[in-house]
Amino acid sequence: MKDRSQIPKATAKRLPLYYRFLKSLSDAGVIRVSSVEISESLQIDPATIRRDFSHFGALGKKGYGYSVLYLLEYFAEVLHQNEDKSVILVGVGHLGSALIRHNYEGLKQHGRICMGFDVHISEPMIGEIPIYHMDFLEEKIRAQQIEVAILTVPQAQAYPVALRLVNAGIRGILNFTSSRLNLPNVIIHDIDLTQELQFLLYLLTHYRV
Repeated sequence: MKDRSQIPKATAKRLPLYYRFLKSLSDAGVIRVSSVEISESLQIDPATIRRDFSHFGALGKKGYGYSVLYLLEYFAEVLHQNEDKSVILVGVGHLGSALIRHNYEGLKQHGRICMGFDVHISEPMIGEIPIYHMDFLEEKIRAQQIEVAILTVPQAQAYPVALRLVNAGIRGILNFTSSRLNLPNVIIHDIDLTQELQFLLYLLTHYRV
């Protein structure tokens, strides 16, 4: 097995897809699965699946396929699925509020949004989640040793707020702003909703469904 830090990012990005699919198979009582069956369900080329899995060693047997339970437990460990991570959300506007209210089921499985921050506090609590003024950002991060933040502030505030997060000890940022941030000592994953919508519209225009 390769050093996990050397796993291609494209492979790492597909791991949650594999995990979610395997979880559904396990819940349905399926014992084993082939790369072809995974391919048909996830629309990923079987060769890509086998190549992805090969980065982690011999996970299956030729002619048998893969043990669903073994893969599920293995990828749960790779994805730190059983770790309890607290996540903060910075920027409690329309999008931020919606994320807090929904508090994704997938996120709840290995962490949850524990607090939000904004310069304007319209609600001190959203559900069970406390909302604090930005003045308390660094204090709360350090006190609770938070490492992960979701960033949903206006574009003009993205860099200065992200810099505050990193200086306070944040190591990973899920960036919903349209700014592309380049900061040291932090892993930033960008989610551009406008770009994703443009891509969807392109697919609708050029591909038949």
